[in-house]
This record gives sequence, C-alpha cells and structure tokens, in this order.
Amino acid sequence: MEYISNWIRQNFGLSVEIQENLLSSVVIVLFLVLVRKVVLIFVQRGTKDVALRYRWRKSSTYVMFGFAVLILGSIWFRGFQSLATYLALVSAGIAIALQVPLVNLAGWIFIIWRRPFVVGDRIEIGSVKGDVVDLRIFMFTLLEIGNRVDAEQSTGRVIHVPNGRVFHEPVANYTEGFKYIWNEIAVLLTFESNWETAKEILIEIADKHGEEISKSAELEIKRAANTKMILINKLTPIVYTSVKDSGVLLTLRYFCDSRARRDSEQNIWEDILRAFKKRDDIDFAYPTERRFVNYIEGKPDARATESKG
Repeated sequence: MEYISNWIRQNFGLSVEIQENLLSSVVIVLFLVLVRKVVLIFVQRGTKDVALRYRWRKSSTYVMFGFAVLILGSIWFRGFQSLATYLALVSAGIAIALQVPLVNLAGWIFIIWRRPFVVGDRIEIGSVKGDVVDLRIFMFTLLEIGNRVDAEQSTGRVIHVPNGRVFHEPVANYTEGFKYIWNEIAVLLTFESNWETAKEILIEIADKHGEEISKSAELEIKRAANTKMILINKLTPIVYTSVKDSGVLLTLRYFCDSRARRDSEQNIWEDILRAFKKRDDIDFAYPTERRFVNYIEGKPDARATESKG
C-alpha cells in the first residue's frame, strides 16, 4: 500500500492526506448506496403499494444525500472554521451563477414543506395541467391532461416543470381536500320548446347520476373542513335558466369525479338525448336564419303598426 501511495504521489502530485480522503470518500459513498439498495429491497418485498414504494425511493435518496454531504464535509474540512470560510468564499459566486437552480431548490423545499401538491394530485400551474407523477429537487413532472384533447383527459405527454414556478404562478389543485369538482353542461333549446318540462327532465337525470357522488362529496368536504375553511352549502345538482340569442339556455351544474368528467358528461348527454327524443315539444336550438314579422307574429299588445311600404 505504501508503494502504491508513493507512486500516486509522484505521478499525480496527490499528498498522502488527499489520498486518504479520496479513499474514505469512495468507501462512504459505496456504503451509503449499498444501505439504500438494501432498504429498498426490503420495502419492495414488504409492500405492493406503488405510491409507498415511490415515497421510500425518494425519501431514501434525500436522506442518503444528506448523510453523504455531512460525512464527506467532515472528512474534507477538518475544522468548522475552514468549512465556514470555504462556504463564505463560494456562496456569493454560487448565488449569482446558479440563481435559477437555487430558486428551483427553494421551490422544492417549499413544495415538501407546505405541500401545495403531492405525487398523485391533479394540478394546474399557469397554462399547464396534469397529474403529478414525479417530484425532484429542481423540477416536478406532470402527465399532461387537456390541451389537445377535450374534457381534461390525458394527452400522453410528459411535462417537466421547474419547481421555482410555484413562487410566481398560481397552483390549482383538483384533488386536495376532496377529489370532486363542479361541472356544467349547457343545453340550448328553442324559444318554442317547453323549457319547464325540459328543466324537470334535466334535474331527474342529474339526480340519477349524481346522488351517490353528492353523498361521497359531502363526507369528503366534512373531513377537509377540519384543516381548511371549505364551505359548500349545496351539493345536489341544480339547473339554471337563462336566455341567449338563439333560445333558452338550461345549464346543468353537478358534482363529478375530477378524473371522470368526460365519462359523466357522456352518460348524462346520452340520457338527455333519449329523453328529448320522446318529446315533441322540446327541440335543441342551433344556428338558423329566421324572418319574424312583428305585426303578424308578435303578441297582440306588442305588435308594431303595419308598414304601408
């Protein structure tokens, strides 16, 4: 060993102390990697929960990295004073040269500490929406929804978002607290349609599809109210009435699972189409061109005087 040490010192100019530090560093890193591998093997054998395995894999990486920094720092910087001096010298340069990575690192600490979202949540940040599938020190990863497809279904694309964006862009969480969201379906009818009967039909259909969800949502909201001030008084479906240029607009508002919005819309629309098909007094409105002669078709007391040309 002494011969090898002398050979390295003569050919590479490394002192005996530096050689010892390098050897100790390699041994410690290999030991920590081995410990992490053993821990993950026991976790994989002990549970089939994919989410739990993921959390163990991430947590073990962070813990081992922290131990490595502390132990290697104690090896290479024998005294606290030398370590403090070194950090003071490089901190200013790091702050300028690595400004963006440091912001992303601070964003990661914020996400871990404040937990605006966790892996598995469906979120929207800025113009990007998706399911959080990974969270790392400098960025998190989303499986994109919406954008090129309707009803916020998955596009199959993976988007990597810098952690620092949580500081300057709003984050909307679809699943924090409870997994249900309000959804609306707009049904436009002609002015001549029996809109009152149509409204009753829509309420019946909504009650049919939303009864169980409303009960589940109520339980989840009560649980969420223990930690957040979430107040929702009405959970049952409702139909709002308004008038547009082309006809009477009935807007069905109901609770649905945030990940099943398209399926719920399809089921409700199919029931609406079947129900309206049986009614001769209900018809959908669509863009048309129509001549209305007020002095002939208008209400008796609201007709204009006939033009004599």
